[in-house]
Amino acid sequence: MKQRMVIRVLNSSKKNQSKAMKLAAAVQGVETVSFQGGEKDQIMVIGEGIDAVNLTFLLRKKLGLAELISVIPIAELEILEEETTRRTTTMQPTVYPTDQVSTYPTYQPGLPPYYIQDVGMRNQESCVIL
Repeated sequence: MKQRMVIRVLNSSKKNQSKAMKLAAAVQGVETVSFQGGEKDQIMVIGEGIDAVNLTFLLRKKLGLAELISVIPIAELEILEEETTRRTTTMQPTVYPTDQVSTYPTYQPGLPPYYIQDVGMRNQESCVIL
């Protein structure tokens, strides 16, 4: 069964990236090896019949810290991609009116209710000076 694995490598310098690619490409059944992520610290391996735990252990042994993030069969991955494209095409964006500042009432937890009383009239009746 064809599968896609993503393994995070802690130290992703150019030297370690080339080491990781050589190690991953040497494993039997690997078809493609590439780096992904914002910092290029995740190695993506696609192949058939690859032992993900063994590959992670091999990378950890040679490079230091390596962490297995995900293993997804390619058939399920294609189904997930089709569902996400179907969902994005059927969803309509929510448009809020621009003249209103907030469409939802604000919730303030923990504040006790307060009551406003006009005490000005009572003080004027009892005031001796006025």
